[in-house]
Amino acid sequence: MNTRRPGRPGRPVPRARSGAFGRRWPRTGTEPVTAQSAVRMRRLLAALFLPLFVAAAVLFAVLAAAADPGAALDREELVVLAAICGVLALTAAVDLWVVGRRLRRERGGPRGR
Repeated sequence: MNTRRPGRPGRPVPRARSGAFGRRWPRTGTEPVTAQSAVRMRRLLAALFLPLFVAAAVLFAVLAAAADPGAALDREELVVLAAICGVLALTAAVDLWVVGRRLRRERGGPRGR
């Protein structure tokens, strides 16, 4: 599948050069020529886990705000869990953006900003 070059409209780029810098490793001859990456699976997983991690981060933040001194989990532990879930949610959001941009570029659709 051909894609368009950002600086040169109308000139297709072969799929072998569709990465930011082209192929990272030369073909060894053992993989199929038509091998595809699992970009759509990455998009599905990121779309599934983004709201889950956002909800978990909010839940842990609310629990940390209402934590009593004698609770099973200390306030600091809940804050750390909320921060970890927030970082994972941010990672899923960035991955969704990157995968969406890559799919649009390979389809030859309108370019993002």
